[in-house]
Amino acid sequence: MRQSGTPSAAPAPEAAPLVVRTVEIDDPGPLLALLPDSGPNAWVRRGEGLVGWGVAAELRTAGPDRFAEARDWWAGHAGTAVVRDEVHEPGTGLVCFGSFAFADEPGDSVVVVPEVVVGRRGERTWLTTVTAGGISTPPLLEAAGEPPAPVDVTFADGAVGGAAWEGVVAEAVRRIAAGELEKVVLARDLLATAAEDIDVRWPLRMLSEGYPTCWTFHVDGLFGATPEMLVRRERGLITSRVLAGTIRRTGDDARDLGLAAALARSSKDLEEHEYAVRSVADALAPHCTSMNVPEAPFVLHLPNVMHLATDVAGVVHDTATALDLAAALHPSAAVGGTPTDRALALISEIEGMARGRYAGPVGWMDATGDGEWGIALRSAELDGPRVRLFAGCGIVASSDPQAELAEAQAKFVPVRDALTTDGRPAEGRPTEG
Repeated sequence: MRQSGTPSAAPAPEAAPLVVRTVEIDDPGPLLALLPDSGPNAWVRRGEGLVGWGVAAELRTAGPDRFAEARDWWAGHAGTAVVRDEVHEPGTGLVCFGSFAFADEPGDSVVVVPEVVVGRRGERTWLTTVTAGGISTPPLLEAAGEPPAPVDVTFADGAVGGAAWEGVVAEAVRRIAAGELEKVVLARDLLATAAEDIDVRWPLRMLSEGYPTCWTFHVDGLFGATPEMLVRRERGLITSRVLAGTIRRTGDDARDLGLAAALARSSKDLEEHEYAVRSVADALAPHCTSMNVPEAPFVLHLPNVMHLATDVAGVVHDTATALDLAAALHPSAAVGGTPTDRALALISEIEGMARGRYAGPVGWMDATGDGEWGIALRSAELDGPRVRLFAGCGIVASSDPQAELAEAQAKFVPVRDALTTDGRPAEGRPTEG
C-alpha cells in the first residue's frame, strides 16, 4: 500500500495495519551491495546501519507543520502495526526513513516505510519485512551486482557563481558588523550532468568507501555522506555531534597537523562553533534531566577537511522521540545562524537559491522513538542524469569571502568525486566557482 498526497494525523480507519516481522539472519555481506536499483533507502556508517527498499507506506508533506504531521502519521502506524520482533535492537521492528525540507517554504519532505529492511549492529544482522494487512515471504538476500558508473559527467555553476557568491558573503559580513545578527550560514550549489541517468548506488558506494566515519544516506533522491549527527536517541540517552569551523586538508600529514592546531586556536572558527553548540544545548535542555556539554571542541579529521567538533550528550526525561528532538533542534546555528529568525530571514533574502532538503534532518526512526537523524550535508539531489550538489559555510564578523568560497569548494569534493568513474577528481569542473 502506498500512502501519499495530503497528510493526515494517522492512517485512515479503513487502512489495513502494517504487519511487521524481524528475524536475525546470517551476515549477507555489505549492506549497500544488497540495494536494488529501484527505491533504495540507506543509512550506513562503518558497514553498520540500515538499508531498505520497496514502499509499504509513505507520507509526503510540506510547510511549517511538516514535523508534526510526520510525527502523527508515524504514531498512527506504530500504534496499529502488528509486530513480531525477534531481535529487539534499535532499528528492528517497524522502521521508517525520512528526509525533511530545510525551510518551511519551499520544499517537500518525505517519510517512507520500506517493504524490506536489512540492518546490522555489531555482530548482529537482521531482516525486517513489512506488508499492509498480510504476511510476506522473506526475500532471498544476495548482492544486487555492480551499479553502472556515471557516464561523461560535466560540472557547472548553480544558481550563484563563485564571484557573485563572494559578494553575497561580503553583504552578510556587512550585516553582521552592523549588529543585525551574529552568524549566518550561506550555501551555494553546483550542477552535474551525465550523458545517462545516474544509478544512485554508485555514488553511495563511493561515499561509503571514501568517508567511512560519515553517515552515508539516501532517501527519495537525496544522497550524501554527512559528518554531522543532529541527534541520536537510544534507550533514553541522546547525543548530538556539532560541527562548525572548517579548514581544508592538504594531503601532507605534517602540514595538516599544523593546520589542525591552527583551527583549534582560530578565534573566528571558535566563535562560529560556540554559536552552534549553544543552540544545540539550548534546544535539548528542556527534554533532558542532565546534559554534558564539553568546554572545548576537538578536531575531527575527514579525508577532505577538518572540523571543530563537540559531542553533546543528555538523558531524556520525557516522551520526545528522535524525530521530536530533531524538530526541536532544526535549524541549529550550524546550518542556519544566530539569532535563528534573523539568520533565516537573511538566507531567504540574499542566498539566491532554494535549499530543498539540503541541510534538513535525514535519517531513520523505529516504533519506540529511537533513531538517528543527521543533517543532510555533503549532499546532493539526484534527478535522472542531473545532480545538484550543495555546500555551505558559517559566516561571522571576521569571515573572508575568498576563504569562504574555498571552504565551500572543499565541501563539494565528497559528492563531486563520487560521481566520477574511479572516485578521483573529475576533469572540467569549476575550481573557483
